[in-house]
Amino acid sequence: MATRSNEEVRLKTPPLRRSEEAFARALLVFPDGTSRVTIERDPIPKYMERGEGAYLFDVDGNRYLDLNGNFTSLIHGHAFKPVVDAVHLQLASGSCFANPTQVEIELASILCERIPNVDRVRFVNTGTEAVMFAIKAARAFTGKEGIAKFEGAYHGAYDWAEVSQSATPENWGPADDPVSVPFYKGMPESVLQETLVLRFNDTALLEKKLTAHARRIAAVVIDPMPSQAGLVAAKPDFLDSLHRLCRDHGVLIIADEVLNLRQGYRGASARYGLKPDLLTMGKIIGGGLPIGAIGGREDVMDVFSAKSGRPLLPQAGTFSANPLSIVAGIAAMRALDEAAFARLDSLGDRLRANLTDIIAQQDAPFAVTGAGSLFRIHPTRRKPREFRDMATNALQKDASRALSGFFSRHGAILPNGAAACLSTPMGETEVERISDLFRLFLKEHAAEIKNMKIAE
Repeated sequence: MATRSNEEVRLKTPPLRRSEEAFARALLVFPDGTSRVTIERDPIPKYMERGEGAYLFDVDGNRYLDLNGNFTSLIHGHAFKPVVDAVHLQLASGSCFANPTQVEIELASILCERIPNVDRVRFVNTGTEAVMFAIKAARAFTGKEGIAKFEGAYHGAYDWAEVSQSATPENWGPADDPVSVPFYKGMPESVLQETLVLRFNDTALLEKKLTAHARRIAAVVIDPMPSQAGLVAAKPDFLDSLHRLCRDHGVLIIADEVLNLRQGYRGASARYGLKPDLLTMGKIIGGGLPIGAIGGREDVMDVFSAKSGRPLLPQAGTFSANPLSIVAGIAAMRALDEAAFARLDSLGDRLRANLTDIIAQQDAPFAVTGAGSLFRIHPTRRKPREFRDMATNALQKDASRALSGFFSRHGAILPNGAAACLSTPMGETEVERISDLFRLFLKEHAAEIKNMKIAE
């Protein structure tokens, strides 16, 4: 691969005067100056003005290659013309109605036709809502209250889904008996008692715990490749055991594909052999606008039905299936044909191979995981197998922050310690750019990286 010289990729620290002014104003109206906890600061947030394709432009006129994509939702990058045109046309006709629209049928049809095990769909506004209603649907269908989830996996902001989301070595308990750890101060004890915590890809623990608690468990919530837990896929034998145990004990499987639907034309469950009863979607199916969806088996989804009177699970929402998000989603999904996914897979494979080669060439204590258009750079030699392998020491945490800050100062937004992504406007130029920046980072931070190696 042809590479640029260090001088070609090096840039001066971008000026942030207007971002500093904006942050000063934000401190007067937001609790910590930000509107969501995921806003990154280095040392202040960068305020964006516009996006174009694979790039962002901040209020100070700096350009950045966007490897965050609004937390992987912008698979076509920014201001994707088919989405812009569809939303503009719909906005001129009305932004939302209490009545249904024909376009919602079209997007639901796309999802039902593509995604295995999705017979029926209900739209909501966010991924969090999708997971929340999927869990409620499992309870309504099975008559059981408890759920099982995997340690460290992120499933949005529903209490039961948040249990052990941020567990640490200090509180996560024994390897063979994980503790239900509260996510926030004041989380009800009843929520912790109703949530069974498992470990991803640990078949023995799955067999032991699910068998013992199945009588109270309505569903197992699983992300086929949890980003916060390492961006590592579920193993085939683990999924085989999950399928058998859930079938034998009357427990439903909820696949959370809010993020990972972007892994292929038919999604991540199909890619890895997971056969869910319910599947949650979001992010890419809204074309950059807020959306969520629950899909699944016809008999399970029938808990939402009002055909015979009040449904077992009433689900509404003022902006659910709003036509702006729906038409944006139709435009985005139409453009995501099998060729588009194959191209993203190829780009992702090249990038992960490049980064892995650079690590080997420089004997650096890093590792790369991911699949499709997703990748993650870990500050450790060994690829994680599950969430507990993600525990890092102070030097490793510093290295991750330094890597993210380095990319930002050199014109690229790389999420700190989370899944990064490619988008359809990207090509070989962007793959080379990411690779060159990583190589330069390892060179310029050689002393700190040497200390990391000593500390291993």
